[in-house]
Amino acid sequence: MSSAYAEYVKGLEKQLERLYEISREAREKGLDPSLKPECEIARDMADLVEGLVGPKGVAQRIRELSAKLPREELAFKIAEEIVYGKFGHMEPEAAAEQAIRTALAILTEGLTAAPVQGVAQVKIKTNPDHSKYLAIYFAGPIRSAGGTDQALTLVVGDFIRRLLGLDRYKPTEEEIARFIEEIRLYERSVSRFQYHVSDEELAKALRWLPVEVTGTETDPFEVSSYRNLPRIETNRVRGGALRVVNDGIVGRASKVWAIVEKLGIQGWDWLKEIRKMSEKKSAGFMDDVVAGRPIFSFPSKQGGFRLRYGRSRNTGLTAVGIHPATMLVLHGFIAAGTQLRLELPGKGGIALPVNFLEPPIVKLRDGSVVKVSLDNFHIVKDHIEKILFLGDILVSFGDFLYQGKSLAPAGYVEEWWVADLQRTISDKFEGSLERAAAEAGISADRLRQLLEDPFQNKPSCGEAIVLALRLGVPLHPAFTPFWANLSSVED
Repeated sequence: MSSAYAEYVKGLEKQLERLYEISREAREKGLDPSLKPECEIARDMADLVEGLVGPKGVAQRIRELSAKLPREELAFKIAEEIVYGKFGHMEPEAAAEQAIRTALAILTEGLTAAPVQGVAQVKIKTNPDHSKYLAIYFAGPIRSAGGTDQALTLVVGDFIRRLLGLDRYKPTEEEIARFIEEIRLYERSVSRFQYHVSDEELAKALRWLPVEVTGTETDPFEVSSYRNLPRIETNRVRGGALRVVNDGIVGRASKVWAIVEKLGIQGWDWLKEIRKMSEKKSAGFMDDVVAGRPIFSFPSKQGGFRLRYGRSRNTGLTAVGIHPATMLVLHGFIAAGTQLRLELPGKGGIALPVNFLEPPIVKLRDGSVVKVSLDNFHIVKDHIEKILFLGDILVSFGDFLYQGKSLAPAGYVEEWWVADLQRTISDKFEGSLERAAAEAGISADRLRQLLEDPFQNKPSCGEAIVLALRLGVPLHPAFTPFWANLSSVED
C-alpha cells in the first residue's frame, strides 16, 4: 500500500470515528429507544464474526490463524477450539451450536444472516438404538449462505459430532420418504430449487448423511403421508432443511467433494457417487428452462458452442466469452452481460464479447457457407438461412477447478497450434528458431511473429501447409474445416 493511499484510508477512518462520536452523543440524550448506536464498527472479517455470533475473543484467534490457513480450514479449526473449550467451557449441545454458527459465519465471511437466522438450533438427539447423534435445525434464511456453504455446514456438523463422541444419524425409511415428499410438495406449492434432483439421489444422500438435517416449518403446506413422525416436530414443509439437502449437499456434490478431499476429512466418499449420478443425467441443466426463453443449443450438440479454455481481459470466474459476430447472428438475444444457463462447468455464466474466438458459420439462402465476421455481417445478415456453428465459448480452467468438474474435450485452436510448434522447435531443432525457419523456408522474424501473437498473426494457407509438411506440426486450425460435423459423405 502506497503512503498516499494509506493516508487516504486513515482520513476515512478519522471521519467515520467523528461521525460515530456524534451519533453516540445524540443517542445519549435519551430521545431514541436505545442509548447507543446499534451498529458496531467491524475492522475486518474477524470482527464481523465475533460481533455476529461470537464467542468473545474469537476475533483475535481468527486473525492469528487466517494468515496460515485457508478459509475452509480456518472454519474447522475454530470449531474444534470452541468444542475443546478454548473460549470458555460449554455443555456439549451448546458448544456444538456455537461451533456451527461460528464456522458458518467464517465460511460466509460474516456477511449474511445465515449464521444467526439460518440455523435455528442444534440438538443432541437419540437414534432408535438409543445412541446419541447431532441434529441441525435450519430455517429459511439459510438460503443466503449459498449452496456450497450450506453443505459445508453439515460437514462441520459431522466434524463436531466426532469430537463430541456422538454416533451418526440413523434415519428410518419413513423419515427418508417424508423428506422426499416434502421436497416435491415444496416444488409444487412454494417455489423451485436451483437444481432438480431425482428421488434416488435424495434417498442415497439422506441415508449417508451423518447428521440429521431438519428444521423449522417455513410455509403453511402439510405433507399428506408420513405424518406425526416421532423425530420430526412438524407436518409442514421445512424449507431451510430442504434447500440444504437439495441445493447444497446434492446439487453442489462435486464442489463440496473437492473441498472435503482437500481438507482430508473422512467419511464423505459417498459424495463421489452422488456426483457420478448427477453427471449421468443427460440435459439435466435444461429441466428448469423457462417457457419463452431461447435455447441456443442442446447439450454437446454439434453446431452449438464449441468449448475453448482460456480467459480474456473481460472474462473470468463464471464470465464466459462469446464472439461478437455470434451476438449479431443471434439477433441480439445474447448481449454483453446476458446470463446464460450452461451445460458445464457450473449452472450458468455471464456472456461478454471476445473477438479472437472462432466466429459463427452460417448457410445462406443461395446454398453458400460463410464464416461470419464483424466486417461481412452487414452483407449476409438478410440472407442467412441456417446457423451451422455458433462459434467458440471461452471458459476459464478455473471455473472447472472451482466447480470440481472434469475437463471436457475442447477444440483445436491457435494457442494449441502454437504450443505444438514450440514443442517441435524445441525437440527437433534444440530450440533454435533460425534452424526451424530455414527448414520451413520462411524468415525467422515471420516465425517469431506467429509464436508471439497467434491471434493477430496467423499464417497464410501456403505457410500453414509448408509448416505442416516440413516441420511436422498439425495444419493450422484456420485451415482445418469441421469435417467431423458432417454426418455423411453426401453432406
